[in-house]
Amino acid sequence: MLMVLGILVIAGMILAIDVPYLKKNKLKKESFVFSILLLIGVGLSIAYNLHLHIPNPLQGLAVIFKPFSDYVIELLK
Repeated sequence: MLMVLGILVIAGMILAIDVPYLKKNKLKKESFVFSILLLIGVGLSIAYNLHLHIPNPLQGLAVIFKPFSDYVIELLK
């Protein structure tokens, strides 16, 4: 649980450093993307530290492209 608190403290420090610059320069799109990426990173880091199963992106791509691969293999036989 201490690691989760450490991750949140570091994320808060990152926010404290970057958000004022983004607001000062009125970078709305950049701040939106920054927020989404930071949220994903913090979420994945917390999940990793809590030993939760994080799926491999390659497995997702294999599920998506498997039917196409099977179709092409059938065409080439």
